Amino acid sequence: MGVIENLLAVIVVLGVLITFHEYGHFWVARRCGVKVLRFSVGFGKPLWSRFDRHGTEFAVAAIPLGGYVKMLDEREGPVAPDEQAQAFNRQSVWARIAIVSAGPLANFLLAFVAYWALFVYGTTTVAPVIGDIAADSPAARGGLQSGQEIVSVEGARTPSWNAVNLELIAAIGANGELAVTTRTSEGATPQQHQIPVGDWLVGQSPPRPIASLGVTPWRPELPAVLGKVLDDGRARQAGLQRGDRIVSVDGVAVDDWMAFVERVRANPGTPLTLQVMRDGERRDITLTPAVREQEDGATIGYIGAGVQAAEWPERYRREIRFGPLAAVGEAVSKTGEMSLLTLDSIRKMLVGLISPSNLSGPVTIARIAGDSARAGVESFINFLAYLSISLGVLNLLPIPVLDGGHLVYYLIEAVRGRPVPEAVQAFGLRIGVALVGSLMLMALYFDLMRL
Repeated sequence: MGVIENLLAVIVVLGVLITFHEYGHFWVARRCGVKVLRFSVGFGKPLWSRFDRHGTEFAVAAIPLGGYVKMLDEREGPVAPDEQAQAFNRQSVWARIAIVSAGPLANFLLAFVAYWALFVYGTTTVAPVIGDIAADSPAARGGLQSGQEIVSVEGARTPSWNAVNLELIAAIGANGELAVTTRTSEGATPQQHQIPVGDWLVGQSPPRPIASLGVTPWRPELPAVLGKVLDDGRARQAGLQRGDRIVSVDGVAVDDWMAFVERVRANPGTPLTLQVMRDGERRDITLTPAVREQEDGATIGYIGAGVQAAEWPERYRREIRFGPLAAVGEAVSKTGEMSLLTLDSIRKMLVGLISPSNLSGPVTIARIAGDSARAGVESFINFLAYLSISLGVLNLLPIPVLDGGHLVYYLIEAVRGRPVPEAVQAFGLRIGVALVGSLMLMALYFDLMRL
């Protein structure tokens, strides 16, 4: 069931993103007087198609990993004399720039609308309150203490752990100090901290910013009660059910969920005798954790089960909500922030500060899409917005075959007053196909390694 949910989620996500992207090209092309021959969501043989009154074919194709808008163009075949004015290649350079840039801009617009809707609807998040501080960690050396709430990192507000994560990731490669502001309670005087770092998070795959800081987030006590049991996991095979409370493992009492997790992780492939409380009765169950290999080569136990959610105290909850007008500014700011973070991450990957193993392909995207859909509408829309921004940024990279590569050619044409020679464009196209193909293969390789 999890695989099917992931597949459906990624089809919905990619379908929405591709449709918006291609509709951006289509809408501007129509307004510039260009005849559109086909609007396709997906590649390959059409599963469904129809024609509108302008002669444009709208199609949904079998391979949902992209899409395209095919426009009338004399470079791709003969064009009737009475239609030559509608050919893409006959348009002014500024019209062609507008048509090509409209796709990525549509992705940024989609992200803006998604963030605006979230800000207006309102979200409830958990305040980033510190639980424990590791000894001799950057956080300890910077004076952070248990019970403090992190209110900003490098001057940026951090109302949630997700916001803390993003700001710490944005600082990858930093040397010197990170500015962190905390408070002990609402209304308390903020305290400034300088956290010493060197080559911050460089080479980590994936980056673990909060753990690297030496901070463990505060969480309410979690009793060892199962809230989720995967259909194909060892927990289900052993007979464990949702709502079961783990009392002991091999005769040793289990105090909370993390104590149970530690026993499972420390015993890959080793049978464990659990005493479980179910419906007021104690039962003995034998559970053998599966073996999972980590990136460092170590093995841990894994059973395919999750903890029952705990109730967070009201003082640790934060509601983020804005009026319709105020949400516009917040959505613009969020879209810009995530766009710059994506672009900066690409730069850092090129210079070696971020490991290429952080590249994600269709398998990882499908898994995250499924996880976000199961987590709720808010999580799914956040993921959709971020992926839309990533698609927009990637398409604007100056690589031939991408929209950004075409924009480079058209900007050169605007400056020179004549088009870039066809031979140069054809050579650039081959390079672009090789680069994009190599990146796709690398992303797929790292996807398979994560599996």
